[in-house]
Order: sequence, then C-alpha cells, then structure tokens
Amino acid sequence: MAAEGSVYQRKVREKHRRQAGHWLTTLVMLFYFIAFLQLALRDLAWQGFALAVGVPAMIWLGVHALPRIYHADTLLLSLTNFLCALGILVLYDTSPARAYQQTIFYGLGIIAMMACVWAVRFLKQWRVTSMLLYPLSLALLALPILFGQEIYGAKNWISIAGYSFQPSELVKISLLIILARHMSRRHFLTWAFFAVCCLGALMLQKDLGTALLYYAVTLLMYIAAEGNPFVTGLGLAGGCGAAVLGYRMFAHVKRRVAIWRNPWADYENAGYQLVQSLMAIASGGLFGVGLGLGSPTTIPVYHTDFIFAVICEQFGWIFGLCVLAMYVAIVWRGAATAMAARSRFHGLLALGATLMLGLQTFVIVGGVIKLIPLTGVTMPFVSYGGSSLLSSMCLIGLIQGVSCLNDKGLERDWELATGR
Repeated sequence: MAAEGSVYQRKVREKHRRQAGHWLTTLVMLFYFIAFLQLALRDLAWQGFALAVGVPAMIWLGVHALPRIYHADTLLLSLTNFLCALGILVLYDTSPARAYQQTIFYGLGIIAMMACVWAVRFLKQWRVTSMLLYPLSLALLALPILFGQEIYGAKNWISIAGYSFQPSELVKISLLIILARHMSRRHFLTWAFFAVCCLGALMLQKDLGTALLYYAVTLLMYIAAEGNPFVTGLGLAGGCGAAVLGYRMFAHVKRRVAIWRNPWADYENAGYQLVQSLMAIASGGLFGVGLGLGSPTTIPVYHTDFIFAVICEQFGWIFGLCVLAMYVAIVWRGAATAMAARSRFHGLLALGATLMLGLQTFVIVGGVIKLIPLTGVTMPFVSYGGSSLLSSMCLIGLIQGVSCLNDKGLERDWELATGR
C-alpha cells in the first residue's frame, strides 16, 4: 500500500506538471501571435503575417503534437520553445533575413531534438556509438585548425559551400555521450584522454569560451560520478593554470579582460560593444522601450553575443529577469530528470546536458552585464546561428530522452504496485 501510494503521488505530480506545461504553451502561442502581428502591421510585410501564424504553429507542434509520440516534459518543452521563438522575434525586428534562417534552423532543431530523444530511448549499443564518436569528434575539432576562419580572435568556424558552422557546437553532444558512458563505468583514462584532446584542440583554435564550458562540464560531471578529492583538486588547479596561461598567450584574451575592468578606457575601439550593451540595458528600464523600438543595431554583434542586451532594451529588466528565470527552470527540470534517472549512464548524460546549457547561459549573460569577462559563446536557443540552435535543441533532446525513460519506469512501477 505504501509503494502504491508513493507511485500514485508521483503520477499526480507528473499530471500536474503536464497541465502546467499546456497552460504555459497557450500563453506563449498567444504572446508570439500578437508580437509578430504587431511587427507585420508596422511593416505591412507578408512575411511578418506568415511568422505570426507559423511560429505559434511550430510551438504547438513542439509541445503538443510531438509528445504524443513519446512521454515528454511539457513544461521543459514550453520553456525551450518560448526561448527559440524569442530569438526569432528579436531577429525579425532588425533583420528579417536572419529571422527566416533562424526559423528554418528552429524546425531542424525540433527534428534533431526528436532524433536525440529516440537515440536515448531505444539505442542500446552505446559502446559502439561512443567508439564511433571518439575519432569523429576529434576530426571535427581538427578541421578549424587546418581550414578555419578566424573571427574575433578565435579560429573556430568552418565554411562549406557558403555555409558556416562551428564544429565545437556539434562535438558538445558527443562529448557528453562519451563522458557519461566511460564515467559510468569508471574508465578514467579513456574519458580523460578524450577531454584533454578536445581542450587542446580548442586552445589551438583560441576558442577559450568553449574550452571553459568543456572543462567545467567535464569536471562537474566527474565530481558527480566519483568526486575523488585529490583528482578534483588537481582539476581545479589545472583549470586555474590554464586560465593564466591563456591570458598570457593570447592578446584577445588580455583585451577582453581589460575592457571588462574598464570598457570606457577604450570606448571607441575594443570597449565599444560592451559600452553600447550596457547603455542599451540601462535605456530599457523596468518595462523596456517597446518591441521594434530602441537602437539594437548600435551593438556590433547584437544578434549573437549581445542579444540579451537587445531583449532588455526592448522588453525591460523585468522581462529580462523572467527570461533568466526560464533558464533556471530548465536547469531545475534537467537536474530533477538526472536525479530520477534509472541508470548511472543516463543520470550523467542528463546532468551533463543540463550543466552545458546552464553554464553557457551564465557565461554569456555574465559577460553582457559585465559580471565576468566576455567569452564569445552564444545564448542558448536565442542567439542567431544554426550550429548553436541545433546543439542546444539536441541537449534538450538528451534530457527529454532520459525523462521519457523515467516516465516509462514510473508506469512500470505503477503496474507493479497496483497489479494492473
């Protein structure tokens, strides 16, 4: 009876969670319909009217239609889709062409998320998968070193047939799979060698922002998996040493630290975009200047690194805090999914995906508001860029896949407890 009552309470909590997600989705769809309609009436452009219908339809597809195929955390899906649509909305106001491209990547991201959910749910041979991903990931990270384009001091982009992408964004997924599998089996040398190779490649690319994410996620996953105090201490010391080394070796890192300390000292050059970002946030006030208003294009990379400043300018500080609260809720749901996982591997996989999203959000938002030095990573789901959006949706797919397995186990517990 006690077991049946416990399972019943868990089922009730799952039901309430899904109901909350459905209500939130309805409000999200209404918000974006009105927002895109406002911009469409301003410009009298048919593309705006198409997005006013198309974006809410994609949100409905991602939150209501797809979960019928599998058990899903609808609250997590609602938050994710809200952030993806927010990026499209902000981009459409300043660059409709970028917004259309982002919408396409949004649709591809939903497909990629579904593929990750399927893989976590039904793929059994993770040993073979990790063996294949090992050399493929290292080869992808080597491409920018050999053929990459240097942008803002980092050589981390590859251009193929006119399309550019960041291999490090795609390798995030394989990194988590390899770490989770080998950490769950305590194969220390296997995952440690792979992590060191990835970090070495990122250092050669001068992509220290992504290297920071890889390193922090790897260390935190290790602490969760084993937590050996001596190895953890060595890891922390190594991270501090690498940070000092990176500062001494790379001029663009020194420049970013300098403008973080005093952006006004070189306002017309290196400090210009950070100062413009802070001015945009300040001009937004509590409630913002309004959708379609303000001067977002005065920030050189407003559509990628500094898109959070644009959100605060147009919608206000309160809305900006609500956006950050959504990221906190995503991290909370991901952590809860990891803790409820039925296996060590799946728990580490969900934890790694959650850490990657949470740390990346902290790093970029912290840089935009001058809490920490800028690192050049993107804001998950919101920033313009296909590589970033696809990898972020895949991370959600990993969490959702583990959540589906948890729900499947919950149904089995219910059947055992009730005899049904």
